Amino acid sequence: MRAFVGLQLPDAALDALERVQEGLTLGRHIPAENMHLTLAFLDDQPEAALQALHQILTDISAPPLMLTFSGLGTFGGKRPRVLAAEVRKSPELVHLLGRVRSACRSAGIDLPRERFRPHVTLARFPRNLEAGQVEKIARFLSAAADFKLECEADSYALFQSTLAPEGARYDVLAEYPLQG
Repeated sequence: MRAFVGLQLPDAALDALERVQEGLTLGRHIPAENMHLTLAFLDDQPEAALQALHQILTDISAPPLMLTFSGLGTFGGKRPRVLAAEVRKSPELVHLLGRVRSACRSAGIDLPRERFRPHVTLARFPRNLEAGQVEKIARFLSAAADFKLECEADSYALFQSTLAPEGARYDVLAEYPLQG
């Protein structure tokens, strides 16, 4: 089963991120119900590994996190593939990330070593962007340069990711409150 662990966002933050999307006329917008901040992408895992991970995640105790969004950015270099709202890397967020990654290792799930760049994906772009489209994205980023948002995340979840031609669908398998 294809899965990941991600922070869930409050409705007010989702509303604000949808308003940002309204100004973008390119790409495939990510629906609000799919917006999250990925803590660990697990790829395809057997159910037994996900059940073991669930048991370990239920024992993690952490307080709610204040997320500070500060601007928009892209992934993919000169021909961007993704537009994202960038999130400041706070010590509390990094601590939770470490706990989740440790839980994954304890459950026998190998995670790739990669730099953590906290973000929420807002749109995906096709591979064959034309120069004019790339310029349009740059203008959008410039116009939205002052985007700021703060919100409190009070839970994270284990998600199943199902790929489809129209985009992925994410279903919550288990939710973990941030409360202690």
